[in-house]
Amino acid sequence: MSLRDRVGHLVEGKRFQRMIIVVIVVNAAALGCETSPSMVAAHGPLLSTVDRVALGVFVVELAARLYAHRLRFFKDPWNCFDFLVVGVSLLPAGGVLSVVRSLRILRALRLVSMVPSMRRVVSALVKSIPGLVSLSGLLVLLLYVGGVVASNLFQSTGDPRFGDLGATVLTLFQITTGDGWSDMMRDLMPAQPLAWIFFVCYLLVGTFTMLNLFIAVVCSAMESEIQTSPVVPAQRGAPDEVLEEIRALREEVRALRMQPANGSD
Repeated sequence: MSLRDRVGHLVEGKRFQRMIIVVIVVNAAALGCETSPSMVAAHGPLLSTVDRVALGVFVVELAARLYAHRLRFFKDPWNCFDFLVVGVSLLPAGGVLSVVRSLRILRALRLVSMVPSMRRVVSALVKSIPGLVSLSGLLVLLLYVGGVVASNLFQSTGDPRFGDLGATVLTLFQITTGDGWSDMMRDLMPAQPLAWIFFVCYLLVGTFTMLNLFIAVVCSAMESEIQTSPVVPAQRGAPDEVLEEIRALREEVRALRMQPANGSD
């Protein structure tokens, strides 16, 4: 086994990955503590040391992965994500790039690339983007049409929430989330007794239908990701491997039983 293979076996091992996960969690906790002035005053040097050590561990890890996988390293989107996050942390944090210091917390997102279950969730969300974009366009159209209708119906009441098209669309978006729609409806009903018809119809279409469609698209992508995950075939093939091992053990036991008989002859 060459040195490159040994390094690749090390960085892909479960113990090494668990160690990196621990470093990510500790680093994220240290960066969170740096937002507290009292913690910085009491443990400022320690927090800075933890941050530098964690960054050094991440750099060594990425260097080892690059050495082990060479250019294949960049074929994996998660490796590119890790490389970008750590690379941003290496930029100088002074002058124009002072905002980079606040981006150090992005290193906590490396936890997503290290945990397979989180990777599957993010992959499912990425696959659902086309459907979510289509539904977002439909929601914008619904808000615009509902905004024009609501402006014509309730603008005469003098309610500032329906004063113009922009305010009306913002109000309808608030109703779509289910926030305070009953209070708005009851405030308008003294001047518009039939206002409840519009609110109930919009709530049925905008909240109970549109938002549930968003959830349905994400759930469908999650189900597809689980079915196409490489973990499933491995799990299905596991019983066959166990049976092969049992057969091999039986052959070995049978051979051991035959040895005394052959020796006595």
